Amino acid sequence: MQGRIIFLVEEPSMKALLDELLPRLFPGWVEFQHFQCVAHEGKSDLDRSVPRKLANWRIPGDRFVVIRDNDGADCIDVKARLTDMCQESGRPDTLIRLVCQELEGWYLGDLAALGMAFEAPKVDTPAHRKRFTDPDSWLKPSVEVKRLVPSFQKGSGARLVAPHLDPVRNVSRSFGVFFTGVRDMAVAMGYVQPS
Repeated sequence: MQGRIIFLVEEPSMKALLDELLPRLFPGWVEFQHFQCVAHEGKSDLDRSVPRKLANWRIPGDRFVVIRDNDGADCIDVKARLTDMCQESGRPDTLIRLVCQELEGWYLGDLAALGMAFEAPKVDTPAHRKRFTDPDSWLKPSVEVKRLVPSFQKGSGARLVAPHLDPVRNVSRSFGVFFTGVRDMAVAMGYVQPS
């Protein structure tokens, strides 16, 4: 085995999204063989867990991605703090990705996916696309998603949206940076051919 990509994520809804999304974005990927998502119970739990997991992980070849919501914090400070944690834990090659501002910002970046997931074509309109041209700038995208889709729930919503998210169509910069970073890591590990 050449190692896996281990995703340390802030919450179960991100794990639900990635478990469904990654094998679709990277055909042939199998959970536990190519990747594994480890969910935490919020930012504090993730921040406490990262140094321990990175320092004590003993499976050769595994590489790490830490994914955390920004939630209006200073992204430079958050990323610097996480980078320091990873370096102090002996894993300086850990990829850190901040979701701006919440996971639901990625859904606002791809209104077509949100509309398909909930069989609500009126979600993806020119007016809504114009309103959400910069989904990462919305402080509470979860509130906006709930306005668009009143039945939306975090966990089930992640599973429903994952089959439809498209990195080409998605206008969320943080989603694009996440996808590019993971793809580059997968190329370096030999799991994906360079494009």
